[in-house]
Amino acid sequence: MAKTLKVGVIGVGGIARTHFPGWQQSPHAEIVALSDVVPDTLASLGRELGVSKLYEKAEDIIADKKIDIIDVCTPNAYHTPLAVAALKAGKHVLCEKPLAPTPDDIKQMIAARDESGKLLMTAQHFRFQGNSRALKAEVDKGVLGDVYHARCWMLRRALTPTRPGFILKKHSGGGPCIDIGVHILDLTLWMMGNPKPVSVTGVTQDKLVHQPGAFSVWGGAIPQEFDVEEFAAAFVRFADGQTLVLEVAWQLHHDTMGEDMQMWLYGSQAGAHWPENGIVTSLNDTQQMTKTVLQHCPGGEPHAEECKVFAECVATGKPSPVPAEQSMDVIAILNGLYQSAEAKKEIKLKY
Repeated sequence: MAKTLKVGVIGVGGIARTHFPGWQQSPHAEIVALSDVVPDTLASLGRELGVSKLYEKAEDIIADKKIDIIDVCTPNAYHTPLAVAALKAGKHVLCEKPLAPTPDDIKQMIAARDESGKLLMTAQHFRFQGNSRALKAEVDKGVLGDVYHARCWMLRRALTPTRPGFILKKHSGGGPCIDIGVHILDLTLWMMGNPKPVSVTGVTQDKLVHQPGAFSVWGGAIPQEFDVEEFAAAFVRFADGQTLVLEVAWQLHHDTMGEDMQMWLYGSQAGAHWPENGIVTSLNDTQQMTKTVLQHCPGGEPHAEECKVFAECVATGKPSPVPAEQSMDVIAILNGLYQSAEAKKEIKLKY
């Protein structure tokens, strides 16, 4: 099948590098244009990818009538205006996580999507891992019964990003809560069947990054202008009685010199652990435990897979694999966490 969908990528200096292979591997799409505010980065990537259409202004790539898909890979605060503009220009949009910093931002994106009739997808790549897809299939079969509680965390030790796009609230909207919390929370809600959240109790901390000599393995000394949290935690209630506990951190005295990302789902018939993909059951009469570890579904690198799947959906008329409404629930919880931490009380979610 000839490649027909033309892709333009905005913001090519960071996470976009994980997207390029997916567009290159897709039988439905090809990268034809790049945009970035840093001319040297733009020129270098243009040479590397063999792309000649290079735009320093995002509005110019969005105005290019030959482009079908816009891939937004900028810092969080710029997702909404760029995605809305692209949708209004008649483009399909794949947007890096988090879809936007607030529910109101996402409402604007949904309105533009509905008016344009184009696809909008959040790039939540963990959904496309083989172990995630295998566990989701079992949960959807009802193997766990009714999932009534979940625990999830994404904890890092001395792995704080130090670039302005991550550590300045005006660019990012927050710290690990919205940067990596969005990953494990989206994955957990998806596994749970996307229950409707109704309240959040949350806390944030920044006790380590401002200590003398604070450093990150990724970037050395942590800049003094750092103004977001380093740690966040929440307790969430859902409309049908389910509950969830979330913990995220960039900087933590944790016994892992890397990243510890885990999820537990607890149901009426069994429990499940990710990423191991163990299914745990107990016999009521003896309490004897049985454990089964699932085989992973086949598939490629998840960042590439999300791009390939999105292109396929655009080409074949299928719905968005990660609809904005699901991202709205994720962001409502994370935004509520920040509000609760500031108010020091539980927050009822209204969005």
